[in-house]
Amino acid sequence: MIEPPAPETRTNRRGRRSRQEILDAAARVMSVRGYAGTPMSVLAKETGLPKSAFYHHFESKAGLLAAVMEQGAHAFFAAMREAHRNPPAEGSPRDLLRWYMRRTGDVMENGEEFLRLLLVLVMSREAAEAPEALRTVIAVRDEGRAYMAHMISASFMSAGEEVADKIGQALAPFGMAGYDGAFVALQSEGGQSVSVWMDQLADSLASLGEAIATAG
Repeated sequence: MIEPPAPETRTNRRGRRSRQEILDAAARVMSVRGYAGTPMSVLAKETGLPKSAFYHHFESKAGLLAAVMEQGAHAFFAAMREAHRNPPAEGSPRDLLRWYMRRTGDVMENGEEFLRLLLVLVMSREAAEAPEALRTVIAVRDEGRAYMAHMISASFMSAGEEVADKIGQALAPFGMAGYDGAFVALQSEGGQSVSVWMDQLADSLASLGEAIATAG
């Protein structure tokens, strides 16, 4: 006969579930209302959990935001790595950049909630009220820039590793700006496929990279 779970086990399971419910609700609501515009009372209503549950799992609202950003960043970059597994072994820089950028666009569409909150925090400076979250925002932007440089460099390896690295480092900020802009366009201009924005970004990066390679 199977014994019922011990009370401690059920309690721990409920605790883990309520913590995840809080994180999911906070990510969803904050991505729309922002950090300052999301009081604990709204989150309590969204989850049906008492405020005490929030403070049981997180020391403060700032701590909750930090946990939301950490979870979102982990999922976003894991999705990026999965999307870019087994890149093509051959192809022009333009072809390879299109391959990378289209898959990056797929990750964008599936991670809209996280990206929306990230940009809200970047543009509003609200994360300054939550130092832990601000550190995560900065780390995400740094990792994103490094990832963009990697994709660009990998696409230009036919020009040699040194030149490819130079191109990647030079164009990573522009690539990030284009990615951010494509996300804003995706949110505001209904009907346009994200693959169109990603192809245009890839073509722009390819042209700029070719110019850098030619200039030496």
